[in-house]
Amino acid sequence: MPTSLIPFSRPYRAPAEDRYLRESLESGHLHGDGPMTQAATRLVEEISGARRALLTTSCTHALELASMLLDLGPGDEVIVPSFTFSSTANAVAIRGATPVFVDIEPSTLNADPDAVAAAVTDRTRAIYVVHYGGVGADLERLQKVADSAGLAIVEDNAHGLGARLHGRLLGTFGVLATQSFHATKNVQCGEGGALLVNDDAMFERAEIIREKGTDRSRFLRGQVDKYTWNEVGSSFLPSDLLAALLRSQLEDFDDIQARRHAVWSAYADALAGWADDHGVQPMVVPDGAEHPAHVYYLMMPSHDDQTGLISHLRERGIVATFHYVPLDSSPAGRRLGRTPVPCDVTADRYARLVRLPLFAGLTPADVERVVEGVRAYRPVG
Repeated sequence: MPTSLIPFSRPYRAPAEDRYLRESLESGHLHGDGPMTQAATRLVEEISGARRALLTTSCTHALELASMLLDLGPGDEVIVPSFTFSSTANAVAIRGATPVFVDIEPSTLNADPDAVAAAVTDRTRAIYVVHYGGVGADLERLQKVADSAGLAIVEDNAHGLGARLHGRLLGTFGVLATQSFHATKNVQCGEGGALLVNDDAMFERAEIIREKGTDRSRFLRGQVDKYTWNEVGSSFLPSDLLAALLRSQLEDFDDIQARRHAVWSAYADALAGWADDHGVQPMVVPDGAEHPAHVYYLMMPSHDDQTGLISHLRERGIVATFHYVPLDSSPAGRRLGRTPVPCDVTADRYARLVRLPLFAGLTPADVERVVEGVRAYRPVG
């Protein structure tokens, strides 16, 4: 029995992080929007391809900031996939609007454009698109739905920094998009996020809402002689210390991605035959999508096989896990949301999905242990 545990995820440690943290501490500028924030923001814009970016304390806060920018309120509806983290729906519900849950496509686990189209009503204001595992949703069809009804698209791109769809970077399709820099993400600063603003007309207001509803950012640039309260906002700024950590990670982005892709490809190559022999569906990446190696999952034949494989690997010192409990079936989802049509695909995929360990620090020996552990499991069907 192996004595060392292979965790599901472990935060990446960048070589420059200690130096940047020390520089930030010595500068005396520990609050938001300091020199480290500026440097990290430029890197986020460069890697994401967004027109402008604003660092936030989390992707959750970035989503809430997006909902404030769209002026969502009671009576409004926003379409979201049932298969996503609670933050996507929370950002709608916190404004008094109603998240409308729709089903997903069986292959990519992204929102089904037909289900989205069917859920549009005269109260619909936006579509919050989630790119599961950093595999791009069908934005061509979703944009047609949005355009025909005059809806905004917001991309929840928590998984997809640097990923592309038909050559175009995820996070650049919607008027707004969000990124996560949580400790479980490819690039992390413990807790952090960013709002990507692709509509220049929204940027100044986004700055104001993010800075407690004040025009302090304009004051710091010398554009006004004093700053004041302009509208309802909140404190979405991360400390410059967190930005220092994030900067070090972003500077290592290519190396992080290369390491993660090596793990992802090793799983895909080594488990293909076993999966085919046992009725297991490996993760699918459709033509035209360039994923960021954020997750690698196996779709097991049954729920018993999902729990069986997770337990089997745990006995061997390997942590694998399921993913999102469908929001339409959650207590808050039933109370605060609306589900026009049962999300049957979501319920089925949630009950069968197993995510394998994937992080930049996994060694070839670790990967071999995981592969051997998976291959030793025999699905019951």
